[in-house]
Amino acid sequence: MLSIPLGPIALPLTPVLLFGSAWLASALAGGLARRGEGPSAGVEAATRAQRASRGITQAVLIGLLAARLAHVLQNLSAYAAVPWAVLDLRDGGWHALAGYAAGLAWLAGRAWRAPELRKPLAAGSAAGLMAFVGGQFATDPPIGEGPPNVVLQRLAPTGSAAGPSIGPGTPASLTLAQALEGRPAVVNLWASWCGPCRAEMPALAAAQQRHPDVAFVFVNQGESATVVRDWLSRSGLPLREVLLDPDRSLGGAIGSRGLPTTVFYDVKGRRVDAHFGQLNAAAIEAAVRQLRETSSPGRP
Repeated sequence: MLSIPLGPIALPLTPVLLFGSAWLASALAGGLARRGEGPSAGVEAATRAQRASRGITQAVLIGLLAARLAHVLQNLSAYAAVPWAVLDLRDGGWHALAGYAAGLAWLAGRAWRAPELRKPLAAGSAAGLMAFVGGQFATDPPIGEGPPNVVLQRLAPTGSAAGPSIGPGTPASLTLAQALEGRPAVVNLWASWCGPCRAEMPALAAAQQRHPDVAFVFVNQGESATVVRDWLSRSGLPLREVLLDPDRSLGGAIGSRGLPTTVFYDVKGRRVDAHFGQLNAAAIEAAVRQLRETSSPGRP
């Protein structure tokens, strides 16, 4: 699951898990640190609880900063072209291992300087990590999963009387796996009424032009061929490989009812990554780089 539907909107699951896990870790560390005995235990316990909770919060913030910086440095050429994108945290660009290492290193330093906080910080951080990692493991489709067996329709060009087919002998319907045709692929779920979809589409269209060896497949969710063609005509975007999903089956199959959602598949059709929300040009370039690395010859 990539998103949590809430009526007409959807929330990205990972930030919700992160904030919930951080709150759990902070509350547990503060509660354990609050235990004390003696006449002055109340004041001292409250101070310890604040320090323990603050230590968890600082560790989370430092971990996020390190994860972001590590991702940007790893994809410096992509972000150098659009430096402002470094501040666009919606793009999902995080280096998880760097974040975990930095956050735990901060906690270790705090515990070394304050022995009375060692057990609360250890228990709180362990609970928070278990909640976050466990939540992701329980809700995310496994990496390496193939494209779902959802039947899609081809979009006919403007003025075509051939329905959703695009030429003689071309099947009107196909599965997502057939659309990928053994290529590394960026599969974008979108709709013309979705503001973030429209905002990211120029960057995706430009990337499709720059990387002809990568399949950029645009799967419209729930709109008619007429609506899609009209919007494409008004936008002036030279999109190729536009497919229709009238029943919005693909979103549910990949675990995201919200838009936009983008899924990345390697040359063997295995899911490499997925993102709910708007992507910028730097994030797209970083994702294409990862696709090429996972699809290079000799990779298992």
